[in-house]
Amino acid sequence: MGWNSYNCYGMTVHEDEVKANADYVAQNLKAHGWQYIVVDFLWSFDSRSGDPFQKRLKDGSYSPWLTMDQWGRLTPDTNKFPSAFGGKGFKPLADYVHSLGLKFGIHVMRGIPRQAVWAKSPVMGTNGITADMIADTNSKCTWNNHMYGLDMAKPGAQAYLNSILNLYAGWGVDFIKVDDLSRPYSTAEVEGYRKAIDNCGRAIVFSTSPGATPVDKADNVKQNANMWRVADDFWDEWNAVLEMFNYGKQWEGVGGPGHWPDCDMIQIGKLSKRGPVGAERYSRFTKDEEYSHMTFWTIFRSPLILGGNLPENREQELKLFTNDEVIAVNQYGTEPRQLYKTNDAMVWYSHVPNSKDIYVALFNLAAQPQDVEVNFAQLGLNGRVAVRNLWEKEDVGAFKKGYKKIINTHGAALLKLSLLN
Repeated sequence: MGWNSYNCYGMTVHEDEVKANADYVAQNLKAHGWQYIVVDFLWSFDSRSGDPFQKRLKDGSYSPWLTMDQWGRLTPDTNKFPSAFGGKGFKPLADYVHSLGLKFGIHVMRGIPRQAVWAKSPVMGTNGITADMIADTNSKCTWNNHMYGLDMAKPGAQAYLNSILNLYAGWGVDFIKVDDLSRPYSTAEVEGYRKAIDNCGRAIVFSTSPGATPVDKADNVKQNANMWRVADDFWDEWNAVLEMFNYGKQWEGVGGPGHWPDCDMIQIGKLSKRGPVGAERYSRFTKDEEYSHMTFWTIFRSPLILGGNLPENREQELKLFTNDEVIAVNQYGTEPRQLYKTNDAMVWYSHVPNSKDIYVALFNLAAQPQDVEVNFAQLGLNGRVAVRNLWEKEDVGAFKKGYKKIINTHGAALLKLSLLN
């Protein structure tokens, strides 16, 4: 549970903006379980040109030059992160986030900088191995031209990953999101990052991106990553929510302690202040669609990473993010499953730990309000059942065979069912 800078700032987030969001989390959300503050895309890149790509100069070098140390390891651009000046890296910012009782994370692109390969940067911890000797120059990201993949069979490739994770551990990083790792799925590099994390001496959450991660790689990604994207970038469009319901079904039963399918960031609040998609706006979702969005991420047990600029939250956003009964479904519900899905409605459920109670999420997929129903016998509940509406924090009553509720267009309800006898 936390916040990521990408959906509101793209590649341009500034240190002051990260701090402002961290302050908001500490003051308003930390008590409800939110804790990670993640700096996303291209923090080593001078973004003032507005162009995320590097160009090659006549001598083969790259411009703009990414901020990089002598070992070919990227460091923060000091125009965006002034506290990194003098080789301090992200440690001052991480220290600030930690001082609030929160955790600090960063986004990185898979592989090794192309400029390090051009410069033949030495690989720390090796004897004479340089960046050009470990890069796979045929392994390229299709939407960013800063990096080459690593040939993990080459001597020194694992040492390079170890060196960057040691750097991050020294900064105080608690979370890394490694991009361009899952589509196509880069098995050797996924395993290499896992080894580097395990060797760095610090507990660091490992998130792989983007999706769709191939379902047939479930065993490998479960063993190596803590969370992995089930889809490509998610944005504030209802059709994207409908698609996510299908991705969730594909990954049903895979998530568990320490390894979670990730539906991507929560698109609620002030988005795209400086890109990356569309004009600056509050989420295009209707209020009912926001409830469906939050309810599915909750019942499915996706990581909950907020994408909006938190200081601009209104009361409606704060209400969605601070309902402790709802958050408990995400954090503690077990074995989330789809009960049924039709063209017009869908029901998911999970189990309340150490009890016979059941969490149930009702979704109206239709273009008009309608009843959505759950049959208690299908959940193994026989007898009188007490129904509590978790979003509304109210006890609805006791029912015998089932429960149905009129739900607004594209809306949802989240319930707790308790057998009375």
